Amino acid sequence: MSQILENPRGGCVLAGICSVLEAIDKVCPVYHAGPGCCMQTTAAEQGQSGHKSACFVSGVSVPSSNMLEREVVFGGTGKLKTTIQGAVDIIDADAYFVLTGCTAGIIGDDIVSVTEEFQSRGYHVYPIETPGFARDSNLGYEVVWNTMIDQVIEENVPKDDKLVNIFGIVPYHDPFWSGNLEEIERILDRLGLKVNTFFTKHRGMEDIRKCSGAALNIIVNPWLFKEPAKKFEDKFGVPSIRVSGLPIGATDTTKFIWQVAEALKLDRNHVEKIIAQEEDYVYNYLAQAVGVVSWKRFAVVADANNAVGLTRYLANDFSFTPVLVIISEPIFREEDKQRIIEQISDMEYAKPPKVLFTADQYEINEAILNEEEEITLVLGSSNEREVGLIKDVQFILTSFPMNERLVFNRTYAGYRGSLTFTEDLYDNL
Repeated sequence: MSQILENPRGGCVLAGICSVLEAIDKVCPVYHAGPGCCMQTTAAEQGQSGHKSACFVSGVSVPSSNMLEREVVFGGTGKLKTTIQGAVDIIDADAYFVLTGCTAGIIGDDIVSVTEEFQSRGYHVYPIETPGFARDSNLGYEVVWNTMIDQVIEENVPKDDKLVNIFGIVPYHDPFWSGNLEEIERILDRLGLKVNTFFTKHRGMEDIRKCSGAALNIIVNPWLFKEPAKKFEDKFGVPSIRVSGLPIGATDTTKFIWQVAEALKLDRNHVEKIIAQEEDYVYNYLAQAVGVVSWKRFAVVADANNAVGLTRYLANDFSFTPVLVIISEPIFREEDKQRIIEQISDMEYAKPPKVLFTADQYEINEAILNEEEEITLVLGSSNEREVGLIKDVQFILTSFPMNERLVFNRTYAGYRGSLTFTEDLYDNL
C-alpha cells in the first residue's frame, strides 16, 4: 500500500548506490537514466551530508545516457554504448559501473549484454540493474556490495590473519563517515591489524578485489549488510561479527575492541595495554570538564547506527537520561528492530527510553512535541532543528540530513571521537 512521507531522508536506491560508488577512489558511475537523475540523486545524498561531495566524479559530471522519448520507444542500448565509450575515452577510472534508472528499468533495456561487450575488449565495466523505484537509498550500500561479491572480488586470494574489512558505515548517509572510519582504523591499527575501510586513504578497486583474503569482516551497523555478509562467507570463507551500533566513548569502544580481539584471538596482554592507554587519554580530558555540563534529559533522532551509539554514550558515559529515541530509517525486518531496541535498552545506569521507528517527519515532530516526559536536549538532523526551537531546548546537529555545517573528517566514533562530540555538546549550551 502506498505511503506518503513528509521530508524523506535521502533519495531512491540509485542515489544510495551512486554515493557509495563515488566514495571509492577512481570509480566512475555511468547512468542509463533520464535527464536530471545524476544531479538529483547527488543532491539527495551528498548534497545533504555536510556539503562534502565526491572528488572524482559527481553530480552533473557523471556520464549519463539521458534517455528521452526516442529511447523509451525504440530502446536505449545504442545510446548507452556511446555513453560508456565516451566515459572510458575521457575519464581515467579503474572501474565503470552502469546503473539503471527508472526509465531503463521500466522498458527493460539489456545493460548486461552491453557491459559484456566492453568487458570482452578489456574494460572494467560492470552492470547494476536496480532502477530507482526498487528501494530507497538506505539499501544502495547493500546493492553495491552484492555486486562486488558477484562480479569483482577475487576468489582464492591468500589469507592474511591480520587483515580485517570494515562494513556498515555508509558513505554520505552518515555525514561523519570519513572520520568514523579513520578513528576505527586508528584503533584497530594499534592492535596490530591491517584495516580495509574501502573508502579512505585513496583505497580503490584493487583493495576490493583482494579483500577476500581478510581474516574477519567487522560490520559496524545493527541491521545493514546481512545478505552480503552471508554471501561473503559462503563464497570466500570470511566470517563476520556485528557491532550493533557505532561505538562512541570508552565504554562501547572498549567493548568493541574485546569483541574483535576475541574473534581474532589476539594477545590479551597487548589488548589490555592498548585499552588502558586509550581510556587514560579520554578520561584525562573528561576529568578537566567535570561540572561544565548540567544533567540533561534527551531525545535522539538518527539512523539506527548513530542512534544506538549516541544514546549509549550519553547514558553510560555521561549519565544523561534518555527519554525518546527515534530511528529515522525504514527498517523492515522485525529481528533487526528487536536488536536495536535491545542495544538501546541495555544501559549501565539509565532507565531504557521509549524507542520509535518512523521516517515520517510529521510523526517525528509529533512524538517529540507530545512526549509527556521532560526533554531538555534534542540530538537530530537539520529536519529537527525547528522542533527544537519550538520546544525551546538545546539542539545539536548530529545526523543525516545535515545542511548547516561543512564536515570533512570530523568523527564522533571511538575514543577520540567521543571527545569531539562532547566538545560540540559544550559548544551549544
